[in-house]
Amino acid sequence: MSILEIINRDMTPSELKRMQVGFDENAVENGVIPQGSQRFGYVAMDGEKFVGCVSGLAYKDGEVFSGWCFLTDLFVEKEYRKQGIGAKLLSQLEEMLAQHGINKIWTWTASYEAPGFYLHQGYEVFVELENWYSDGGSRIGLRKT
Repeated sequence: MSILEIINRDMTPSELKRMQVGFDENAVENGVIPQGSQRFGYVAMDGEKFVGCVSGLAYKDGEVFSGWCFLTDLFVEKEYRKQGIGAKLLSQLEEMLAQHGINKIWTWTASYEAPGFYLHQGYEVFVELENWYSDGGSRIGLRKT
């Protein structure tokens, strides 16, 4: 019998692929269709100048959307903030998702960033991880149906 060795290193590309295939195999063994995702997003421009963006990963069970999207990015350049651009970007994304039958969205934000913005957009807090950041601030999970 060989001796099991635990090694402190990153996975190789082939090991990463094997892990992903292994997760899919486990899902199938448990009667679950392996998930994939599709990115949706918008970019705001002022002429040729980048102003902001929004994007998220909509999850799929095979070829059918699961109804959930992870909002991965929402950014507006500082000089363009407080003008409704973030709300417009988010609204555009939510409308596009709804056209695909995706009606649930979730995201992370920092207590020093934008929890009030998301609450104003109809999101609700589902988790708060206290003392996440160096200033003692929280990482906050928000969701909207």
